[in-house]
Amino acid sequence: MINVKIIDFNRTIYELSKEYPEVIEIMKELGFTSIADPKMLNTAGRFMTITKGAAMKGIDIDFLREQFTSRGYQIK
Repeated sequence: MINVKIIDFNRTIYELSKEYPEVIEIMKELGFTSIADPKMLNTAGRFMTITKGAAMKGIDIDFLREQFTSRGYQIK
């Protein structure tokens, strides 16, 4: 049985990292370098979502969807 990983871009990065710890490394690779800092994850990560972060950094949300999909995630 294949374990489907479903990711909701509107959940906080902190919540997502608890469910899927590898999300932090993926986010770092995609340009969200500061989120790898545990202090940032425990502060900004508690209210920041992938959608909000993409808007702040000027990263195309469709690009992020493609990247997560290619890594085995299903976008909610």
